[in-house]
Amino acid sequence: MSQQKATDAPATDQAKAATVQPSLATAMAATSKPTESLESVKEYQEKRRKAEGKHHWNDEKRHGFHLFLLVSPLLLFSILFSYYPLFGWVYAFYDYQPPIPLSESKFVGWQWFTMLWSNPTQLRAIGQVLLNTFGISGLGIITSFFPVMFAIALNEIRSKWFRNLIQTLTTLPNFISWVLVYAIAFALFSSTGMVNSVLQNLGWIHKPIHFLDSGSHVWLKMWAWSTWKGLGWGAILYLASLTGIDPELYEAAQVDGANRWQQIIHITVPQLLPTYFVLLMLSVSNFLNNGMDQYFVFQNAFTQEHIQVLDLYVYNIGMGQNSLSLATAISMLKSVVSVILLWAVNTASKKIRGVSIV
Repeated sequence: MSQQKATDAPATDQAKAATVQPSLATAMAATSKPTESLESVKEYQEKRRKAEGKHHWNDEKRHGFHLFLLVSPLLLFSILFSYYPLFGWVYAFYDYQPPIPLSESKFVGWQWFTMLWSNPTQLRAIGQVLLNTFGISGLGIITSFFPVMFAIALNEIRSKWFRNLIQTLTTLPNFISWVLVYAIAFALFSSTGMVNSVLQNLGWIHKPIHFLDSGSHVWLKMWAWSTWKGLGWGAILYLASLTGIDPELYEAAQVDGANRWQQIIHITVPQLLPTYFVLLMLSVSNFLNNGMDQYFVFQNAFTQEHIQVLDLYVYNIGMGQNSLSLATAISMLKSVVSVILLWAVNTASKKIRGVSIV
């Protein structure tokens, strides 16, 4: 019996060992399968992430390219009409007399710039021109709130057809050229125009009033014509801003008992102020750019002293006196000053309002 037990014990141990070895192999296989599957999942996720990233990057590139194609005509327009003409500044450093080519013209360096300050007659003329420019531009900036008031007044008109009629009649003058505006002004306010004829027929005056050929109040006259032409157009931006105001603000104000005037003061005006300040700062940075066409058609021997702004002066110097180099030098200085004004206004906006316009 003991001998049989002794022989059975090794057999039992061998059976146990045989049992243990498959279980270890099974355990190792069981533990290796999740590891392999986890690694395969990670590899799959990595490949999928790369594929999605590549696809997403392609979508972004395609979308960006479409946006570039959309903006490219405007960029080309800006390059052709805003940056390419800057090469003409080289004429300010030559004594250019057309039709002599620039390559055969004499290089004079800073002569035209120094002449602006060394010639007393030129200096007095530029002083009067700058005074006219500052005066007319200053009137425009002081009254820059007129389009805001006009937009608010239009918004308060309850009759839709009447509001549309007023907006159309005040916007149309913006699309009339200054040549036609002067034709209208001449038909109405010349010495033989309708206004003088009516006043003389009524016996109110005995001599015609010189509205257009008088040197008095030229700045106010130019401001009045400019306001009449651009008031309705200038109010469009504010009308668009009014449509973006949350109606719940007005409803809450009505619940609190606010009347229409109080709603304008405490809701409408504060909502329009950001737009107004942006346009005001752009006007300040554009202080020296009054344009030329309005003053060109209204100028005559009686009004030239007070109507000649910087842009018109540059035109008269270049085309009227055939001094293109001097006109180019003055135009360069004007552009530099305009950039400085834009930088100053942008800096002031950052410090005061915390928002820049550039």
